[in-house]
Amino acid sequence: MGNPNVGKSVIFSRLTGTDVMISNYPGTTVEFTKGRMRVGGEEVEVVDVPGAYTLEPTNRAEEVAVKMLEGGDVVINVVNATNLERNLYLTLQLLERKVPVIVALNMWDEARHRGIEIDVGKLEELLGVPVVPTVAVTGEGIRRLIEEIPRARSRSLRHTEAGRWRKVGSIVRQVQRISHRHHTLSERISDVTIRPETGIPIAICVLLGTFLLVRLIGEGLISFVTGPIFNAYGGLVKGLSDALGSGGLVHGILIGNLVDGRIDLSSSMGLLTTGLYVPFGVVLPYILAFYLVLGLLEDSGYLPRLGVVVDTAMHRMGMHGLGIIPMLLGFGCNVPGALSTRILETRRQRFIALVLLGIGIPCTAQMAMIFGLLGPHGVLPIIILFLTLFAVWVSVGLILNAALGGESPEIFTEIPPYRRPHARATIKKLWMRVRHFLREAVPFVLLGVLLVNLIYVTGIADAIGAALAPLMGVLGLPPAAALALVVGFLRKDVAVGMLIPLGLSVQQLIVATAVLAMFFPCVATFSVFLRELGLRDTAKATLIMLVTAFSAGALLRLMLQEPAWFVLIFVIALCPVAYAIYRIGRSRRGVRKRR
Repeated sequence: MGNPNVGKSVIFSRLTGTDVMISNYPGTTVEFTKGRMRVGGEEVEVVDVPGAYTLEPTNRAEEVAVKMLEGGDVVINVVNATNLERNLYLTLQLLERKVPVIVALNMWDEARHRGIEIDVGKLEELLGVPVVPTVAVTGEGIRRLIEEIPRARSRSLRHTEAGRWRKVGSIVRQVQRISHRHHTLSERISDVTIRPETGIPIAICVLLGTFLLVRLIGEGLISFVTGPIFNAYGGLVKGLSDALGSGGLVHGILIGNLVDGRIDLSSSMGLLTTGLYVPFGVVLPYILAFYLVLGLLEDSGYLPRLGVVVDTAMHRMGMHGLGIIPMLLGFGCNVPGALSTRILETRRQRFIALVLLGIGIPCTAQMAMIFGLLGPHGVLPIIILFLTLFAVWVSVGLILNAALGGESPEIFTEIPPYRRPHARATIKKLWMRVRHFLREAVPFVLLGVLLVNLIYVTGIADAIGAALAPLMGVLGLPPAAALALVVGFLRKDVAVGMLIPLGLSVQQLIVATAVLAMFFPCVATFSVFLRELGLRDTAKATLIMLVTAFSAGALLRLMLQEPAWFVLIFVIALCPVAYAIYRIGRSRRGVRKRR
């Protein structure tokens, strides 16, 4: 157990290795991780409890942490050695619970680098429990931590809240000494990246650089790894297709339709063609790239700074700055993005975050298909699409903030020091996330492809097209595009791929992909909506997403057909953004004047 951003999960990883299981706490969407280790020759279960600042819960994650504490035999309390005063408050609360505690004094190297000296023996004496200095990313102190676990002891301390803070202050004064030194380079970088006047431009550059790097790595993997592999695989599938007679029900399910007399892995829609090519050949390279870059941003300590920098802007949309974290995770996969909304304290914030996630954040799988679909037509269609999504995301956020009652609490987070990402920890985190994606995504892709085949074979496709033809007409799309919207409920990347054989114009492709991006979350994300919001609020969120998607799609069609309308409506769409920037500037000037 420990505060957020203290290296708790890295220590857990060091203790348990790679054989771990991620689960949701019963009745919630709060994730925790379980693994096993050996202590004194005995195999024991280790649980990485959600990060908490206090045992007097202020959010759902802390509520779960308190409940899980009741089932623990020993608590390894991970403490940030660079911020004793903040961290020891939770330590004292744990000691009051009469549960055996051992303290892992983590980031010991960072404390030394920052001129912080801690008398470990004195700290152990004052707390009355073992204290072990550790450096989780390198493994320093982990072996001794395991050896000391049997010495974990409980105390019977009792304080009120004010007395607890006085006790923390007394301990810190006795055990900690800070020597004078000059700012390091990392501290200067930290100052620059957290000040609004410099931090916002840097954040924009970081985000743009992130997605450019993801695309560069993803396209490189496709060109040099998955592309050659699937070219060879295509020959094997061709042999199977010939053996099946190039037609029939079995051929349609396994291989799919022949396009111009040949197999097209991206659009034939067979289980062995599109069903495997989409997740492994197209999507997996971008997933690897995104989660690698995201892991580097997390491990370096930049993400909490990003939350602080965008805090004022996010408040305009009903959330505090940490609301940007679910959006970033959503670009990888909407499911972990939706799950991470638990870091937001109020139901109002979580509702807004989930709606905005569903409307304006396409996952990497969908973006991979979008790049493949629009990329051959140049970069302009891609720019138009993402500008549209951004304008809608901001506008809906401003509207929801104004329409929904309640307040958005202030951001409350600890800013860790910048540190060099550790290769082993980064790669391990990457593997766990990729494994989770494959386990969640591949079955839905195969199910989606199978459903498409069955819909075509049974004639349901024609019925769907006829029923939704008027709506498709408003969007300027053929009736056949309606099936893509239906399949989008299972997997949006498969749905985008279904647009390929329809022969749509560039304008139609932009409108169709925009509507698909905003239309509805995939079924896996939808299940998180239900668990997080309940049936009633999920129905409200669904209605908002449907109205927004089709209204924005019709408006986008008009803008693309009439350049004059495009300019006018684009300027109008930017007004909320300009107003938000103006209000941010005013609030910043007001703060400086008061200072």
